[in-house]
Amino acid sequence: MTSLRPVPPGSVAAALTDVADLGSFFSLTVGDADGEWRPIGDAYAAGLAHLVAERAARYGTSEPRVAASIVQLGHAARLWAPVLGCVLLHGIVPDLGGLQQQADGPALRLPAPRGWRAPSGDALTHVVYRLVMDEHLAPLAAGLQVKVAAGLLHGNAASAMAEAARDVLRSHPDLRTSITGLAVDLLGTGNLRGRGEFAGPDLAFRRRSCCLYYRVPGGRRCTDCSLRKTR
Repeated sequence: MTSLRPVPPGSVAAALTDVADLGSFFSLTVGDADGEWRPIGDAYAAGLAHLVAERAARYGTSEPRVAASIVQLGHAARLWAPVLGCVLLHGIVPDLGGLQQQADGPALRLPAPRGWRAPSGDALTHVVYRLVMDEHLAPLAAGLQVKVAAGLLHGNAASAMAEAARDVLRSHPDLRTSITGLAVDLLGTGNLRGRGEFAGPDLAFRRRSCCLYYRVPGGRRCTDCSLRKTR
């Protein structure tokens, strides 16, 4: 992303602080924080194994792929939310190159705030797609220690993107055109293409795969699940 124009660190930090108010998945710690943190690349290489094991134990599932899918879905949400929030509300693409993860949890941290001025048009779609899908979710998928279908993981990514965009729209309906435009464009790009569709002006989403949450004891089908019956 060397062709993008950098923005002052203070502006990036302010944008991340602002979008954190939209919800827990939008929260991305910047600077010093308590606890132990490790480079996100190390966490990807291990397939977020610590989170997969914790989730399997919490849900009481004997299917590791179910826990892996749910963990990947949650991580995708923690990436899409702050990125889309900063892009859509502040015109800033946060630099996630130094991203770290809590050693014993899912929280994410940036040691220092860096970012770029968001480009316009197709360039913005490709920059955001590459940042989340290519630089983060692809290496996570490669590191998973249990086999999960690529289409399911891409469906999770699409679902997380749609939910993040819907949250931004819910709090800023005056930006409907730009929010909807980027979400629709992302859904037509790369491995997000064909993973679901938006229905209605409020970005209600229906995916074409299932995250497998319904397979955990007491689980259910999510509201955007392809397995839910339509009337």
